[in-house]
Amino acid sequence: MVAAAHARGLKVIIDLVPNHTSDAHPWFREARSSRTSPKRDWYIWRDPAPDGGPPTNWLSEFGGSAWARDERSGQYYYHAFLDRQPDLNWRNPEVAHAIHEVMRFWLRRGVDGFRVDVIWHLLKDAAFRDNPPNPDYREGTNPYFRLLPVHTTDLAEVQEVVAGLRRVVDEFPDRVLIGEIYLPVERLVAYYGAALDGAHLPFNFALLETPWSARDIGALVARYEAALPEGGWPNWVLGNHDRPRILKRVGPDQARVAAMLLLTLRGTPTLYYGDEIGMAQVDVPPERVQDPYEKNVPGLGLGRDGVRTPMQWDGSPFAGFSQVEPWLPVSPDFTEINVAAERGDGHSMLSLHRRLLALRRAHPALATGTYAPVAAEGDLLMFSRTDGEEQLLVALNLGGDPLVVAAPEMEGQVLLSTFCDREGEPVAGDISLRAHEGVVVRRA
Repeated sequence: MVAAAHARGLKVIIDLVPNHTSDAHPWFREARSSRTSPKRDWYIWRDPAPDGGPPTNWLSEFGGSAWARDERSGQYYYHAFLDRQPDLNWRNPEVAHAIHEVMRFWLRRGVDGFRVDVIWHLLKDAAFRDNPPNPDYREGTNPYFRLLPVHTTDLAEVQEVVAGLRRVVDEFPDRVLIGEIYLPVERLVAYYGAALDGAHLPFNFALLETPWSARDIGALVARYEAALPEGGWPNWVLGNHDRPRILKRVGPDQARVAAMLLLTLRGTPTLYYGDEIGMAQVDVPPERVQDPYEKNVPGLGLGRDGVRTPMQWDGSPFAGFSQVEPWLPVSPDFTEINVAAERGDGHSMLSLHRRLLALRRAHPALATGTYAPVAAEGDLLMFSRTDGEEQLLVALNLGGDPLVVAAPEMEGQVLLSTFCDREGEPVAGDISLRAHEGVVVRRA
């Protein structure tokens, strides 16, 4: 598969989950077989509290205590997620060595890098202190955030663990290390490493949580650009497997504007499958729910099945994804929203994404150029991208009313509109934007 991908000019980045294993994994089976097992310390075990309960108040992200009692030994093991996903003990050098060897196995087979799952979770407090209560917690929201996870996530020492992963990747040329990290940008940037020896791309998910307004987005970009270490390369994400689809968050009209934003900001963009054709969030009926998050913490809207439904390739049964009923239901709009239907439509969401990607390839200002804010007020978000003599202006209307942007010194032409219908249109002075429209303009 790797060779076939490389022959087509594609890179292969695989998911690496070094935080935990299955409870059915041979490592854990050996670890739980005896308190004296050589692999016992590969996981995190503690004796019960004096009352026989869990050793700390640490919570699982999927609800309830993060400690599961092992009846055979009488001890508890730690699981940041499901009880069938026991956490590895990264304070044990043998664990680090074993995971590094897993990485080398795949790197020798030609994979181009790793997306490292929950990288900010890898170390836990060595003193096993209780997490403090969260004074801002509101009842009826995610119970995990009743406590501030200061002793179970984002420990300062985790940076050396990340640096160790990076050293393995650096043994092989032209490979990349990407880290999954849900942290504010000011803390996120630490994962680049003190000497840029951490993750090449600590995933920046901040757009997923930011209100969809010009002022908020403009402020976020400014904060992120200011926080980046010198030489750190930015990245942006608008959708992933854990958060609602962009179409649900901003609607179909603004989803096109969002695509232009993602693919014109400075840095590496990450597209979530299906967003390039405008896939919707699916309402999964209770009897079809698969996500343990929804099963363990029901009724709070935390379930993720609706963003994980089958890719919609065509209008055939099951959207061309499979020939049998898939794990999750296909969106009911699959006969209209699918790759085959959009491929021949020059104004489709798929065509817009293809044009945006072609624009990035054709213009160094978009690929690697500098970023400068121009406006972030009302419904207007505008910024420039510059490389040498080339300057592009990106103007985005985040609202439902037309805008006229005063740009008295602007002369140029439209390279692309989110409506895919203004290419080559001259611009002199004002820039007109329709409701829910974004444009990329090249300055003459």
